[in-house]
Amino acid sequence: MAVAALPVSHEGQSKKWNEEEGTVEKTELEKKMEHFLSNVEGVGETEVVLMITEGGSFGSDERVKVTGALVSAEGGENPTTVQKIQDAVQALFQIEAHKIKIMKRK
Repeated sequence: MAVAALPVSHEGQSKKWNEEEGTVEKTELEKKMEHFLSNVEGVGETEVVLMITEGGSFGSDERVKVTGALVSAEGGENPTTVQKIQDAVQALFQIEAHKIKIMKRK
């Protein structure tokens, strides 16, 4: 049994289901992370998926909180590159290492 959970709309931060194509559109955060990481030495082309929940930091109900990250990167087989990616995601979103998965992109 497969279950899909999508966050509700929050000013361009949440994913939107495209009925016609049957896909989920990328959030601005995911796009920014992909762009940033792809410019880090050794990382190469990336794809980022973020797990987002409502009611993030700073006591605002309008904010979202990143609770997990999945990253595929061309340099994902290199332990040094994996550590760079993990450090960047942890620093930016303040999430624990076990909630971040980095894989080699084919």
